[in-house]
Amino acid sequence: MINPLTTAAANAIGQAKPPDDPKKVADAAKQFEALLIGQMMKSMKDAEGGWLGTDGDDSSSSAMEYGQEIFAQAMAKNGGFGVASMIAKGLEKPADQS
Repeated sequence: MINPLTTAAANAIGQAKPPDDPKKVADAAKQFEALLIGQMMKSMKDAEGGWLGTDGDDSSSSAMEYGQEIFAQAMAKNGGFGVASMIAKGLEKPADQS
């Protein structure tokens, strides 16, 4: 008996990979940059014991983390540090390659 999973895997190997969608690549790069910015902000806050040297309770901590995430996403969406564009350019294939 032929295992259908093995047959499907063998068929998938022979198929060409669909081309990457530039919009999806750019979106993934922006999400990565937002995550990177968020982690940088979190480590700055943790190193100082809170923003402006104040340590808050759990509810204020959750609100600050949410605010940091939204801020990081907004920064990345509007250019951020330029990491997303470098990643997207690095993942692009030259026009003469397939």
